[in-house]
Amino acid sequence: MTTSINYQKAASELGNSELKLKDIIKSLPKECFEKDSRKAWTLVILNVLMVALGYAIIAIAPWFLLPLAWIFAGTALTGFFVIGHDCGHRSFAKRRWVNDLVGHIFFMPLIYPFHPWRIGHNHHHAHTNKLDSDNAWHPIKTEVYESWGTTGKWSFEQFMQKKLWWVGSIGHWAVVHFDLRRYSEKDRDSVKLSVAVVVIFAAVVFPTLIATTGIWGFVKFWLLPWLVYHFWMSTFTYVHHTAPDVPFIAESKWNPVIAQLSGTVHCDYPRWVEFLCHDINVHVPHHISTAIPSYNLRLAYRSLKENWGSYLHDECRFSWSLVKEITDQCHLYVVDSGYKSFNEYRAEAKK
Repeated sequence: MTTSINYQKAASELGNSELKLKDIIKSLPKECFEKDSRKAWTLVILNVLMVALGYAIIAIAPWFLLPLAWIFAGTALTGFFVIGHDCGHRSFAKRRWVNDLVGHIFFMPLIYPFHPWRIGHNHHHAHTNKLDSDNAWHPIKTEVYESWGTTGKWSFEQFMQKKLWWVGSIGHWAVVHFDLRRYSEKDRDSVKLSVAVVVIFAAVVFPTLIATTGIWGFVKFWLLPWLVYHFWMSTFTYVHHTAPDVPFIAESKWNPVIAQLSGTVHCDYPRWVEFLCHDINVHVPHHISTAIPSYNLRLAYRSLKENWGSYLHDECRFSWSLVKEITDQCHLYVVDSGYKSFNEYRAEAKK
């Protein structure tokens, strides 16, 4: 509790200062921003080998070991997303066309349209923890919840209370990334290209997979690893941006320094997860500057801890108890107050 109070006090002092985000960026070592082709392509090769290993294990594993094989392959596929993630931020390669090409290639097996994700994700970075604007993750305000009918309220409560956070990424993928209406006219050609790429990939690979291995082969080799990938996508996003004391601020009071430095949670995962997912969990420096490649995130985070440590949110370690704490407490959001559980909300409503 003491560390949380100190963090909130420091964040408040930060909001009252004249400090700009560019000042924090300037404090980072210059090598944090250097694109290293050798490191980038080494990650590509290692990741391809890990995914290939995952599928090889799926192919030969006895039925009782398949869940472990799916977890490994799906986690390695999450590494594909992280490589595409660097490409989307133009931190993989110096040439834009290389970023776009590699991004499309590595998003294809995930059926993730590259440009729609890139455009939407950059919006998230520009509006992190801003109420009604952050499109990656935002809490449900009490007034929004109250405007829903009985079915809507029941569905949301089931989603939170049944610990279904891990399917959130699937809903986001399905609803957001294929809807042209969500994108400006100038971006629609790029969006159409990316959607066409994944549709063609699915139209070729899925029937071929079913024809050669059957429906079970499709489920075994693609669907279940893909669900594991979405588990990590949902979990990383949820844990990065959700804690009982992480504030979401109305636009009129929003401060980019507080949002990017103090509003994102650093969470340590098992080392094998961090290796396969290229340290995407080291998320605070990525919010300070999206120009930092994934292989430089740890260097940048060490610098942030040294220079701005008192403003950072407390670190945590991934565990089921951590997820339980978040899903038990962070249900509804009261502006200028914070998260409340459903029980707290109902108890106050009776007063």
